[in-house]
Amino acid sequence: MTDDSPSSFPGDAERAPRPLDEPVLVIDEDDRYGRLRLIPWWRQERLAAAHVLVVGAGALGNEVLKNLALVGVGKVHVGDLDEIETSNLSRSVLFRPGDGGQPKAVVAARRVREINPDVVVIPIHGDIINNIGLGLFADVDVVIGCLDNREARLWVNRQCWKAGTPWVDSGIQEIQGVVKVFVPPDSACYECAMTERDYQLLNLRYSCPLLRRDQIMEGKVPTAPTIASMMAGLEVQEALKLIHGLPVAAGSALVFNGVANQFYSTRLPRREDCLSHETYPEPIGLPLGHRDSIAALFEAARETLEGPLSLALERDLVVAVTCARCSERVEMMRPRNRVRMVDAACPRCGNPGHPETAHTIEEDSPLALRTLAEVGVPPYDVIRVDGAASSGFFLLAGDRAEGDRGWGLGER
Repeated sequence: MTDDSPSSFPGDAERAPRPLDEPVLVIDEDDRYGRLRLIPWWRQERLAAAHVLVVGAGALGNEVLKNLALVGVGKVHVGDLDEIETSNLSRSVLFRPGDGGQPKAVVAARRVREINPDVVVIPIHGDIINNIGLGLFADVDVVIGCLDNREARLWVNRQCWKAGTPWVDSGIQEIQGVVKVFVPPDSACYECAMTERDYQLLNLRYSCPLLRRDQIMEGKVPTAPTIASMMAGLEVQEALKLIHGLPVAAGSALVFNGVANQFYSTRLPRREDCLSHETYPEPIGLPLGHRDSIAALFEAARETLEGPLSLALERDLVVAVTCARCSERVEMMRPRNRVRMVDAACPRCGNPGHPETAHTIEEDSPLALRTLAEVGVPPYDVIRVDGAASSGFFLLAGDRAEGDRGWGLGER
């Protein structure tokens, strides 16, 4: 179009007659979401009804939460284990100098409410593996991962596949980043793309007896706040598409090289024998919670299963550590990833102890008298009980009300 074209004059559009049946577009400046509603496919009511789980409240998590607040997502759970440090302030838009030492999830939730009071945001001060039950993964519309290690990503991936919930992952380093979208059960998943080297690095986090090494593989990755903003924006944009039912490139990775300013995408391979591709059936809701006894669980399970019964533990439990030199036995009752090598040292002679682990708990086991929490079951989890001929899946629905206040805030 040339500059002297009649349609280039700004006044012509206003002077042109409007068809009688064309709706008049009115922008309500008093509507917080008025400009967003102008996007043709945007449905604010869908966002208001949406429920999102954000895993990680660091640099990426801050930017993701900020964006979710701006667009008015109705309900957000945010989980993070760590407290705020001074070094977080250069990359985390929701944290302030006076927040040092406070839980990241709690402070981030507070700031999200300040940005948009319409958003119900619930913090979980705990780690993704041990403090967030499968019931929450099943409840949400999408999970957004803002994590910094393979172990946590692998766990989120397997939980999302069990629950059938899509999730978006991102990783950043310096001024480079990647965003991946996974939609169970048909797309490639995070574990599908893991290499032998990835598994080797994952195992480096643990010693030979499978107890966590102190400080190994816990180095901090250098990142700039700019790449956190960019990748978090893409993560939320993919989540918005999933919530609206728009197509996404499931099972693919979008990679950004900030040095060369280049984007490229790649399709991830799907492995049919991938260990993550397990989907649970619809669980039976029980009025029990994680503070109830295993014996009470077995009693409830007998209504649908024939014995003998056994509880399958998703998180390996270190029951005790025994010293090979002096036979000193120290009870642990902690998930494997919460037992450090220093914890396994014999209190009498200092010799490294050998862990006694449990993967299942039988009806006649002394552990059946313990609570589910004592054997590492988190609140609002979906647990599997194996019977003589079949298995049953049960939701600890008694924990649901506590989740509206934030699991992990009163206990660690």
